Amino acid sequence: MSDVVSTFLLTAGLVAEATGGRLISGDPGRVFDAISTDSRTLMPAPASTRAAGTLFIALSGPTFDGHAFLHDVTAKGVAGLLVAVPPVIVTHAAVIVVPDPLTALQRLGHEVRRRSHSRVVAITGSAGKTTTKEATAACLAPRYRVFSSVGNLNNHIGLPLSLLELRHGADVGVVELGMNHAGEIRTLVALAEPDIRVWTNVGDAHIGHFGSADAIADAKAELLEGAGPGTIVVANADDARVMHHVSRCPATVKTFGFGATADVRAVLCEDYGFEGTRTSVTTPWGSLSLDLALAGRANVLNVMAAATVALELGVPAADVVYAAAGLRALRQRGAVRDLASGVRLVDDSYNASPAAVTAMLATLAATATAGRRVAVIGEMRELGDGALALHTACGRAAGGAGIDVLVAIGGPAADGLIDGAREAGMTASQLFRFADSATAVGAVAGIVRAGDLVLVKGSRGTHTELVSNRLAEVA
Repeated sequence: MSDVVSTFLLTAGLVAEATGGRLISGDPGRVFDAISTDSRTLMPAPASTRAAGTLFIALSGPTFDGHAFLHDVTAKGVAGLLVAVPPVIVTHAAVIVVPDPLTALQRLGHEVRRRSHSRVVAITGSAGKTTTKEATAACLAPRYRVFSSVGNLNNHIGLPLSLLELRHGADVGVVELGMNHAGEIRTLVALAEPDIRVWTNVGDAHIGHFGSADAIADAKAELLEGAGPGTIVVANADDARVMHHVSRCPATVKTFGFGATADVRAVLCEDYGFEGTRTSVTTPWGSLSLDLALAGRANVLNVMAAATVALELGVPAADVVYAAAGLRALRQRGAVRDLASGVRLVDDSYNASPAAVTAMLATLAATATAGRRVAVIGEMRELGDGALALHTACGRAAGGAGIDVLVAIGGPAADGLIDGAREAGMTASQLFRFADSATAVGAVAGIVRAGDLVLVKGSRGTHTELVSNRLAEVA
C-alpha cells in the first residue's frame, strides 16, 4: 500500500463508477460532502448550499424503506440520491440508480478505503471493542491524523459509512467489526481490508446465536481471513481461544496480556476499582508506566492492545503513556459520576454480557466506598438455552464479591440473578426484583442513599439507562 494518503472529493460520477450505478440525472461533477441513510437527520437546506450537500442512500429493511421518503429528502435540498427506484420528479439532485442501495453503499465504502491509501486498524472481540477503538485512536493521535468510527458503527451499514470518511485524508482509520452471526466478520473484513487487526477476547455475548464460546471464536476468527505476512495481528495472549486461531495465522503477530508469553505484558497492576489502575508494562519498545483513569483489569488489556498498535506504528512510548493517562470512560460505558445526593453512580448501561457483568462486579468490589455497594443488573439477552444458568452464575458472583444490595431487572432469566445471590449468602433484605426498568426507576431511587456506590448495567433491550438517568435526575 502506498504511504501517500489521498484526499479527494466524492462526486456523483465517482459514486456511479464505484457502485456500478447509472447517473440518470444531474452533473457527474456534483460534489457530496455528507452521507445520510436517515431522512430524520436531514435539516432543510437553502438553495445556495445545494451544490455541495448530502447524498441520501435509500436503504430498505424489514420495517422501513428509504424510498418512501424520497419526496421529503429532495424537499430538504439533498444534493444526490442513491436509489433502486428513482422518484417521479427530481428538480435539483443528482440521481444514481443501482440494483441494491446497501450493496452499493458497501462497494462505495470499499472503493473509498482503497483510494484513500489510509492504513486501517480493525478491532473485534466479545467485549471492549469501543474502548479499545477510542484508546487506539488516542494513542495514535500524537503522530498521525486519525479517523475513528463514531460510537459503535460496526456493522454492514455502519462500517462502510465510516470508511467513506477516509476520503478526508486520515493517515489511519480505526474501526470496529461487530457481529451477531457467523459470516458477518468475513463481510466486514473484505470491506475494510485492515492492515492491522486487533482481537480483544472471546466471551459469551450473543452466545444464544452460536451455542458455544468455541463457535463464537470460530466466527470471530474470520478477522484473520486474507491476512498475510504484511498484515499485523494484535491478539490477547491470555485468551486461549484467540491464540488457538492466531497461532495458525501467517500474519505478523504481536500479543498483549498479563501472562509471561505476551509481547506487551503487564508485570504489575494495582487495581483501585473505579478509581483506576496503575500498571507497569514491558514491551519490545521499552517499559511503560500506565496511570489509567479507566477501571479494572479488562480496561488494562484494552489499553495494552491500543498501545501495541501505536508502538508498532512508531508512536514514541512517552506519547503513548501520556495519551493513555487522558482516557476516560464513555457515556453509559462505565462513566463515573458523583451526584449531588452523595451517591456515586457508575453508568455502564449501554450493554452487558455475563463475562462483562462479572468483571464489573469485581471492579465494584475493589472500589473503596463509605457506603454500600449496590449493583443494578438488567437481564442479558441473546444467551439462548443457557440464559438462566448464566444469570445464576452472575448472581453468585455478586454475592461472592460482597455486594451489599442487588437489584435484578428483566424477564424470567433475571430470576437467576436473585437465585445465585441467595446461594452465595445474600439475604432477602439485600435483594430486589423488578420486571422492567420502567417499573424499577422509582424504587431504585428510593433504595440508594448518600455514600452508596451504585453500578447500573444491562443489555440494550433491558433499558437500564432509564435507571441511571433517573438517579442522575433526582440527585
